[in-house]
Amino acid sequence: MNLSDLLSIFSFQTYNLATSSQNSSLFVWLLPFIAALIGWLTNFLAVKMLFHPRETKNVAGLKFQGVFPKRQKQLAHKLGSLVAEELISSDEITHRIRMGATSEEAMDALEKKIEKTIREKLVQAFPMLSMFLSDEMVEKVTKLFRVELKDFLKDSVDEMSSKIENELNVKELVSQKVEAFSSQKVESLMVNLMKKEFKFIELIGALLGFAIGCVQLVLISIA
Repeated sequence: MNLSDLLSIFSFQTYNLATSSQNSSLFVWLLPFIAALIGWLTNFLAVKMLFHPRETKNVAGLKFQGVFPKRQKQLAHKLGSLVAEELISSDEITHRIRMGATSEEAMDALEKKIEKTIREKLVQAFPMLSMFLSDEMVEKVTKLFRVELKDFLKDSVDEMSSKIENELNVKELVSQKVEAFSSQKVESLMVNLMKKEFKFIELIGALLGFAIGCVQLVLISIA
């Protein structure tokens, strides 16, 4: 039974009550506000039932549970598939690692580090080298190390990327993480994310109930 059914039943009952009561005039004018309250309460309960009860309840042989707690496992799998197929994959992760590790920015930073190490720590460890290490020689040694290290990094990153691609299952990882969330955490995340939307749903229920109440008020007034 939805909101419109409840309001129709309510309106029919209140119409009979209003036409038979000595205080019908006052009651009739309260119809829009009572209907608004019913509309708000209906949607408020509907939002709450998305998350509650967290555990399956058995009432008079009927089992019921909040939508999100009941469907959390399916939600986890769907979200895992969405992330892996539409947002990010192991291939994209490894591609970014490859690009970043051997980028010009990374190699420039590595070159500066090599040059600083030669000029400071190497000379400090072997003072006699200062007699032979001219600026030109330091530059040549640095460039040589840069080329060799770039090839080494490329091979290392390729090996590491292949291992990640074989072992990292984004879909499974996301699914396991979401499925492991407690029902309370899921509720907290959803409420924080959609707080305004949930309030809007409750407000729409109140406005719809008020509008239906006004219609009933007009119908009763002209009856």
